Amino acid sequence: MSTHENPLKDRVALVTGGGSGIGEAICRRLDADGATVVVLDRIQAAAELTAGTLRKAEARVADVSDSSAVDAVIAEVAASHGRLDILVNNAGVRGGQEAEDAFARLDTRLEELRTDGTPVTAVDATVNISDEAWRDMLAVHLDGTFYCTRAALRVMTGQRSGVIVNVSSICGLTGCEHLPHYSAAKGGIQALTRAVARDVAPYGVRVNCVAPGYVETPLGSVIGGRMRADLEERIAMGRFGLPREIADTVAFLASDSGSYFTGQTLSPNGGLVIA
Repeated sequence: MSTHENPLKDRVALVTGGGSGIGEAICRRLDADGATVVVLDRIQAAAELTAGTLRKAEARVADVSDSSAVDAVIAEVAASHGRLDILVNNAGVRGGQEAEDAFARLDTRLEELRTDGTPVTAVDATVNISDEAWRDMLAVHLDGTFYCTRAALRVMTGQRSGVIVNVSSICGLTGCEHLPHYSAAKGGIQALTRAVARDVAPYGVRVNCVAPGYVETPLGSVIGGRMRADLEERIAMGRFGLPREIADTVAFLASDSGSYFTGQTLSPNGGLVIA
């Protein structure tokens, strides 16, 4: 097959959180584009399940919030393959009971607004986030993105090439009132993307970000009832996105087709936010 048919031929890509949802879709797309894919997940069975369905892939296990584990895995991948061309920082969590409770209160508030225009239920998301919930959210999303990026750059700057794609969220662009800690973490990823892109451009390394809108994934399954209906009404295209549509955006940025993009955030959100 031609390079056009396999734009990532001979490239090694590592995808965090590759065991399910958007991460799994990204692994599938990069595999289809010819890359050797390293599926990294903190759940071994999930990583192995995704890797087992791909043409040229391997499963690795690590918690991205553990810097020592991240350093070890990326060093092993680089030693095994002789290089690391693409890193996709996708691993994430949606939060614990505090997030589910906030979703439920927001749904009730929207229903009250729809019914008689007088919402009485407060979302109270911020005041109900514990220190532990705050720290856990930032540890996976923001710390994890930094740890993986730092470890990958040790390889990429040496080979003077590479692409990093960070997965943020529309919550990092607009702020989601029901998820302040998630919004803060995802907004931090976008700022980190811009700073690191400037830092490593002289080494031939590009760093970009994808900030999806609402997508049909296990993490998004908590959205239902009035909240989902309200979102679908506000999304210009009238529907949630599909994981493969996010993967397509990641694949573009990872390939030579995105060669003049660095420090940018692309947001496939179906027209929920148009600026």
